[in-house]
Amino acid sequence: MSKTTEILEAYRKSVMGTYSPSVVVASGKGVTVRDADGLILYDFTSGIGVQNAGYSHPKIVKAIQDQAALITHCSNLFVNEPATRLAEKLVELSGLGGKVFFCNSGAEANEGAIKLARRWGAANGGRYEIVTFRQGFHGRTLATLSATAQGWCQEGYDPLPVGFVYADYNDLESVKAAVSDKTVAIMLEAVQGEGGVTPATPEFMRGVRELCDEKNLLMICDEVQSGMGRTGKWFGWQNYDVQPDLFTLAKALGGGLPIGALVSNKRLADVFTPGSHASTFGGNPVAAAAGLATIEVIEEEGLLEKAVSRGELLREALAAEVDKYDQLLEVRGMGLMLGLVVDGDTKPIVQALQDQGLLALTAGPHVVRFLPPLVIEESDLEEAIDMISDALDCVYGSGEE
Repeated sequence: MSKTTEILEAYRKSVMGTYSPSVVVASGKGVTVRDADGLILYDFTSGIGVQNAGYSHPKIVKAIQDQAALITHCSNLFVNEPATRLAEKLVELSGLGGKVFFCNSGAEANEGAIKLARRWGAANGGRYEIVTFRQGFHGRTLATLSATAQGWCQEGYDPLPVGFVYADYNDLESVKAAVSDKTVAIMLEAVQGEGGVTPATPEFMRGVRELCDEKNLLMICDEVQSGMGRTGKWFGWQNYDVQPDLFTLAKALGGGLPIGALVSNKRLADVFTPGSHASTFGGNPVAAAAGLATIEVIEEEGLLEKAVSRGELLREALAAEVDKYDQLLEVRGMGLMLGLVVDGDTKPIVQALQDQGLLALTAGPHVVRFLPPLVIEESDLEEAIDMISDALDCVYGSGEE
């Protein structure tokens, strides 16, 4: 029995079956992971958008080790310096001039945004409804599940919390129709991740901002997957000529450690007051130190620029495959957050990619999602592109008459 088989059997006996894993990851370095039997695989999932700076980056590892040797946890009744410095840096990078609330995950960050919006709305006409979007994704808590307008992940959890109204993404008239005198905010992703790697159009983002200004609504951007350089900007909304009132971060923020953040503008900086919201592990000093190191890596290694240039190379390669096969419809996304749209089931492609030595994700039933670490070099990307081509050839044939 292989080590992978042994661990998978133990996993299935002892861990609740919320996932269907087939790979046991033992270690990672840069853009690759090694399984329990020593097989090396390119990880074009980045741990689902987490490892933007790559696995085991020495600067991040050292920051974690150094901080862990000092203190691993500090109550939020006191102050720790790493969290303070990370908050300062996020305010600076955003340009919003507000403040930060730290938590542990994307769902928690989005839950915090929902609570802040409602608290602000309570003092501004008693409004509480939030417009969210079909094919969006905001988390797995009951409130964020209700905000996620996708039936497949809501099934079996009724009654869901009220206070969410759904509109169609990239359809401003649909948004206007959803707004009422109860509406307090519009919450959206600059690039819908789980829903199919669909970017917002510039007209749509500007239209949402203008509508929020006109109706005195809050614009909330979920940057959990598209943030921290993934699209070629620090935050996905920075690709557009808009500024949100609030945005959320997690995933890549901690360089592999769990941390989430809610970042506000000046107007909303003091809506939360002592006792109105909390998170025991929010702003954990080790995770915050990792976050600071991650930002330094992105800055020092020019990873925003690499996300754009490497993303264009990958996009061109995927577009060439679309030209070869009728079953492939289009490539969409931004930077190194790309989706290959398929006429049919994506699972055979994901499996063929794994057989070639590359890990990828689905994003809905008809999109293969590619999220390689931003540190990927051109040589590795070229090798990965060959694997993608070979995998598609295995699934569809050569595409030649």
